[in-house]
Amino acid sequence: MIEAVIAWILLLAVAAYACGGGTDYGAGFWDLVAGGADRGSAPRRLIDHAMAPVWEVNNVWLIFVLVLMWTGFPELFRIVFSAMWLPLALAVVGLVLRGAGFALRKPTRRLAGRRVYGAAFAISSVLTPFFLGAAVGGVATGKVGTGTTASADAWSNPTSVIAGLLAVASSAFLGAVFLTGDARRLGEDALVAYFRRRALLSLAVLAVLALVGLRVTRDDASHVHYGLTHGTGLVLVAVAAGCAVATALLLLRDATTWSRVTALGSVALVVAAWGIAQRPYLVPTSLTVAEGAGSSATLRWLLVVTLVAVVLVGPALVFLYWLDTHGKLQPLTDAELADEPS
Repeated sequence: MIEAVIAWILLLAVAAYACGGGTDYGAGFWDLVAGGADRGSAPRRLIDHAMAPVWEVNNVWLIFVLVLMWTGFPELFRIVFSAMWLPLALAVVGLVLRGAGFALRKPTRRLAGRRVYGAAFAISSVLTPFFLGAAVGGVATGKVGTGTTASADAWSNPTSVIAGLLAVASSAFLGAVFLTGDARRLGEDALVAYFRRRALLSLAVLAVLALVGLRVTRDDASHVHYGLTHGTGLVLVAVAAGCAVATALLLLRDATTWSRVTALGSVALVVAAWGIAQRPYLVPTSLTVAEGAGSSATLRWLLVVTLVAVVLVGPALVFLYWLDTHGKLQPLTDAELADEPS
């Protein structure tokens, strides 16, 4: 049925945002914990260099997710944004502050101003994925539904907290893996070792949080827990774990290109496992995919628009990511800008 197809597209879009946006959030996380102005100057310089070409593009996936929810599953959109408007509003504020901080930090000449903008960018890079993850965790518990009013219980329960922490940790993992590759490409051996250690550390934290999450969801989100520990969901979780282990081994062997692929695979597979674990529900166990879907005409047009976007926008995004990961998008220096003809 067409609503099932749209639901799969929505899940793929969420996975794409978790990977693309998560990598950017992870870079901000490492910016936050890089240390003072002297100690953190080299990591922050690499972070600025790596993020500059693509950080805005990754928000395309978030917009696409919202459009799919709003038009394809309006009841899901209404439930989520009614019951959890506060964490989602905080995430939006974080997105705005993060973008402004990153855009204004580099051109600002005064050290005090750079610190303020840098702090806004870095702190928001942690808070935004946490609140988005907490909202996802709230949905997984099934504590929201038709008629549910805004309540802290909907997004501050144990599953929501663990989901938020997992979102931050997975972002840190992806960010460190990609920054390791950027450092290798630029010949910064010291930064290769620096970010490789952080990638392995964040992977260890992820493993611990995943084990805690399995214990927490057993009672707090039983439907999703069952889906993650049985059948297809369990297979995907196992493959994701294998990709994570492969990432660690590849990083130790300096195979930074393939480590990016396996790192993205591990995160995308976990998102896919979560989606499959919720079947057949959008909100366990009160709203099924069929019940939450919009009209058939709307879904058909949404499918057409999605196909058009894949054909027109997809190749451009793939090409942009290829250019960025192959070092073809180098920002202009001040000296180069000064040489530009007026």
